[in-house]
Amino acid sequence: MSENAAVPASRTTGSQTLARGITVLLAVAAAREGMTIQDVADEISVHRTIAYRILNTLSDAGLIHKGSDSRYRGASGLLKLSNAAHSAMREAAIPVLTELANELEQTVSLLIQEGSEAVALAVVEPRNRTYSISFAEGSRHPLNLGAAGHAISSCLPPSPAEGEAVRLARADGYSLTYGEVEPNMYGLAAPIGGVSWDSPACINLITTRKELAESAIEAVVAAAARISTRLA
Repeated sequence: MSENAAVPASRTTGSQTLARGITVLLAVAAAREGMTIQDVADEISVHRTIAYRILNTLSDAGLIHKGSDSRYRGASGLLKLSNAAHSAMREAAIPVLTELANELEQTVSLLIQEGSEAVALAVVEPRNRTYSISFAEGSRHPLNLGAAGHAISSCLPPSPAEGEAVRLARADGYSLTYGEVEPNMYGLAAPIGGVSWDSPACINLITTRKELAESAIEAVVAAAARISTRLA
């Protein structure tokens, strides 16, 4: 069983099927290339028949789907779960992100911390865009990389183990990086701090143009402060 997808053994008698289902859901959602029935069977150490039943149940719930290549991947139902879990943050952020995206004519996003990763909770594209870089809600990358990762980490208490990029993000109120997550891409992120919220978060913008990232710093920082105020 992979370390990231493992679910601790339940303390409730008779919940083995539920625990297996959760483990499979987490594993499939995290697998960029998807998983076959055999992959799932190996993941939870069961016969293919049991893995097939679990996959069918998750598919019927709209949480995963089977592609034309017979591999299972996360489905739109996962976004509904994510949206419900973080509805307060999304409701506060979407109007601000929409205004910011239209002002900058660039796609902007809200990322939160989930474990050791930064995850896109909301992605907003500009109304009249001529050129922008987009990505999907639910996209994730390691928390120790990229402007979003550093900005989110700067929301946490200072630690001797944190890197210089996190310390700078905490001091400056933003992080600007190049090529840390995607090659040839600039990342700009501002932490959303001072809120009674259970997940550190940030506003993020990615672009191929250094001058655009630098010129957007003030607007992105101001937008993060507005979201923080809306959540107070």
